Amino acid sequence: MTGRLTISLDAMGGDKAPEVVVQGVQIAHTRLPHVDFLLFGNEAQLQPLLDKAPELKDCCQIRHTEFLVRGEDKPSQVLRQGRQTSMWLAVDAVARGEAAGVVSAGNTGALMAISKYVLRMLPGIDRPAIAGFFPTARGESVMLDLGANVDCDANNLVEFAVMGDVFARIVLGIEHPTVGLLNVGSEELKGNDSVRTAASILRQGNLPLSFHGFVEGNDIAGGAVDVVVSDGFTGNIALKSAEGLARLYTRFLRDAFSSSWLARIGYLLARSALIKVKLRTDPRRYNGAMFLGLNGIAVKSHGGTDAVGFANAIGVAVELVAHGFNERIKQELERLKAVEDQPAQAAAI
Repeated sequence: MTGRLTISLDAMGGDKAPEVVVQGVQIAHTRLPHVDFLLFGNEAQLQPLLDKAPELKDCCQIRHTEFLVRGEDKPSQVLRQGRQTSMWLAVDAVARGEAAGVVSAGNTGALMAISKYVLRMLPGIDRPAIAGFFPTARGESVMLDLGANVDCDANNLVEFAVMGDVFARIVLGIEHPTVGLLNVGSEELKGNDSVRTAASILRQGNLPLSFHGFVEGNDIAGGAVDVVVSDGFTGNIALKSAEGLARLYTRFLRDAFSSSWLARIGYLLARSALIKVKLRTDPRRYNGAMFLGLNGIAVKSHGGTDAVGFANAIGVAVELVAHGFNERIKQELERLKAVEDQPAQAAAI
């Protein structure tokens, strides 16, 4: 895109804020020189950091507040008392039209609650969903929901499928993404009522997406589909299990290559290949979970990420804005509603 756009940042959110936020902005500015930033946070902490990065002088503004959302704060507490926090003000900037999107590495529950309250939901969407990237044997996939909704009915899952399909086309650049429902088996009779009903709607509804059917946990990394749809309870467990397994695998490799002098020589010989694997599975590369279904762009960065990861989260927000993600979602939902109305019209005739 040729025009400038503005992204608001919760500069005090995250384990290493505000240093990592400003460092992430430096990286993002190099990649995205057409983007300006509103940094919400404590000016006494932010200004010295910006003074060390003169290249950011013309693209960054500090919006001072002394209040922030802590990691242990409950969402209900933040909704009652957090209107002057850096997180709330950053989200509110999107609602007021000052920014096109918001990025925060702060408290996930609080960010979801604030975003839902301030930005509201898109017409036709009952619940927001957290979507994230997964590396697979075939490239990358998107999975949702990753924890916003513990319980979901069939309509929620269908809405997630529509949003995931649009996301895969816009952000991952997949022309015809395949969509699968995460289940305990691939057979049609497997799973609970919500999953089976959602599958029936996706199979028979003549929706503008390619429904693969049910997928199992081992199909996620295998890349069986481009979009994996799940309720938030199951999706969050799958995500955390994958993250834990990746850390365990890394530890096993480290222990194996340091177990003897011969193993150390083997590491030197395999070092270039191992670096490629590390880059391919680097969690910073996939940083930036999206809150889909909101009437505004909100991206959640991992709280413990570094500057590279935070810059990638900014990049995700810019991509969603640049490609008109929410407008595309609205169009697909209108198609979905038209399909749902067809049986009722036929019955009336």
